[in-house]
Amino acid sequence: MVGVSEGASGIPDPRLRPYVLGYEGYLLRGFAPGTHVGMPGSVLTVIITIDEPIEVEVSCHPDQAGGTWEMLASGLTTRPCVIAHNGYQYGVQLALTPQGCRALFGAPAAALGSWIVDLADVLGPRAGELRERLGSALGWPERFTVLDEILLRQLLPVSWDPELTHAWDLLSGPETTVRVAAVADEIGWSRRHLVNRFTAELGVSPKDVARIARFERSHAMLRRPEPPSLAETAALCGYYDQAHMAREWRELAGLPPSVWREREEFPFVQDQQPSQVGG
Repeated sequence: MVGVSEGASGIPDPRLRPYVLGYEGYLLRGFAPGTHVGMPGSVLTVIITIDEPIEVEVSCHPDQAGGTWEMLASGLTTRPCVIAHNGYQYGVQLALTPQGCRALFGAPAAALGSWIVDLADVLGPRAGELRERLGSALGWPERFTVLDEILLRQLLPVSWDPELTHAWDLLSGPETTVRVAAVADEIGWSRRHLVNRFTAELGVSPKDVARIARFERSHAMLRRPEPPSLAETAALCGYYDQAHMAREWRELAGLPPSVWREREEFPFVQDQQPSQVGG
């Protein structure tokens, strides 16, 4: 059986870009049935299926049972989820910033936490309209236009402390040796106040944000067609050594990177260099 991955990347309307980093349309078919590991990341995830619902065997939250969703939203987490598939998936995935959670859902990212929720519970009646129109649209450009239109109607004003924004940018950015204490000093907050603000707004601690960002960098490197060695990846991403990276992967992904590379056979469309729509 030979799998085919098709899709497109969309750039949101400029008014949405502080809140939505991108749209990923995907159509995957012809793969052998199996599971896919949903990795922790520094964005909130929204998925709207166009055909069959998505089946989550294991949720990111330890107290949440698995289930199926036609459309879902999930917050920041330090735990993986396990997605089952029959070799076919079709839909659109959105990457939201923490500010985007407030702008589109009217609540902090901490309100979602590690839970997976039905998109209608946070987006309201427009969620049903969104899925219906995405399903009837003719092609990815039209679908991304529908997303722009409905999300712009949903958009609420957002006010974040500039110190919180700066701390987030430092901890989730490309710097591999960032330290929480140094970030607190730079923005003029005590470490305790920084931890309290992050937990209240984001549902994760500053240390966890830095861990997730480092893990995300390593995940991106290992998804390349010709990735660096595990030892090189560990060094480039700021881990002490390869063993340290493997421990972090076991906690954040549920398995070490070597095992993930052997098992992952169901690529997401962004791994296939899809065409880009929008500007």
